[in-house]
Amino acid sequence: MNWVKKLSRKKGVKSIIALSSVPLVMTLGNSMLIPVLPVIEKKLGISSFQVSLIITVYSIVAILCIPITGYLSDRFGRKKVMLPCLVIAGAGGAVAGAASLWFSEPYALILAGRVLQGIGSAGAAPIVMPFIGDLFQDEEVSAGLGDIETANTAGKVLSPILGAFLASWVWFMPFWFIPVVSLISFFLVLFLVPKPKEKSEETKSLKEFAKNVKIIFKREGRWLVSIFIIGGIIMFLLFGVLFYLSESLEKTYKIDGIVKGALLSIPLLFLSVSSYLAGKLIGNNKIRMKICVMIGMILLVLSFGGMWWNHSFYPLFLFMSIGGIGIGMALPSLDALITEGVDKEESGTISSFYNSMRFIGVALGPPVFAYMMSNAARLIFIVSLLCSLAALTLVLFYIDPKENENEAAKTV
Repeated sequence: MNWVKKLSRKKGVKSIIALSSVPLVMTLGNSMLIPVLPVIEKKLGISSFQVSLIITVYSIVAILCIPITGYLSDRFGRKKVMLPCLVIAGAGGAVAGAASLWFSEPYALILAGRVLQGIGSAGAAPIVMPFIGDLFQDEEVSAGLGDIETANTAGKVLSPILGAFLASWVWFMPFWFIPVVSLISFFLVLFLVPKPKEKSEETKSLKEFAKNVKIIFKREGRWLVSIFIIGGIIMFLLFGVLFYLSESLEKTYKIDGIVKGALLSIPLLFLSVSSYLAGKLIGNNKIRMKICVMIGMILLVLSFGGMWWNHSFYPLFLFMSIGGIGIGMALPSLDALITEGVDKEESGTISSFYNSMRFIGVALGPPVFAYMMSNAARLIFIVSLLCSLAALTLVLFYIDPKENENEAAKTV
């Protein structure tokens, strides 16, 4: 029996490695461009708001497509949806890269390429969460989700440095890197992730499926919607502050290139480490999950309170790193609460709503922060503090793990 367990564990590690590569396609698609946005702005002769749309358009398309791909993955299988979408994401990067190389005014075609990337990412990265739920059991699910979020945030740590390094050769080189990552991820998933279980012939119709989802929201909507909103707030603040930091380093402190990328990675490194530790700590204990989210949001509140008080160079990085720890503690816990709290038959669809909210945060962050920077930069810290306080309130009063467990027991 020991050799069977070892073999199973080995397959599990391979699956985690392969599936961890999928969020990197999404992460690199956004985070790698953050330090390059001021360069793109200068090269194309566009405004700060226009360059922020390169992030926003990608995210808006993903928001619209994620619920569709979530449903398709529940009905037809995770792998059957994920693989073609990785190809589409790679094609989108190639379109943006080709436009930058061959056209004198490539902005519109870059946005078109980002639309394709958004479609591809919508059917790849958000499906990873329910896929982990399908492949593993109990505490392995939380550990697996922690590993996925760690890979995701590790990608965020490396991507600013990588983006700045690639752009130091040619400013549009980061666009061309996306097809490479997508292709690698495609083959890893194809060969290392086990074949999905065959769907039963009694596949639910769209009407029956929608009815089940409606029942889930009626019964457990309070804590589910709270988690969706918290996820959206976190990504709004994360990408908004990263955009602010990127612009500030270049325009205020005259720091650019690889050095700027390395500085952007500092708070993300703290985020990555805390995400890994939180994933290992929570297990399948929902009380621990709530505590981790609660502590994470408290740290986020303290972080933005500190930045409001003092946002000069060194305090800014100190407080952003504290906020990174808070976000890292919260993300795998939120993922686990969703995956553990919903039946596997509907997990793809339910997690797709959660991922859509995260993408809404990503989409809103850069343009909203760009607008505040052009009017009253100090407003950034006030708005961020209020948003993090709202997230903390939702955790304290609307997420009840005991109630969730009782509801789940009633349905068994």
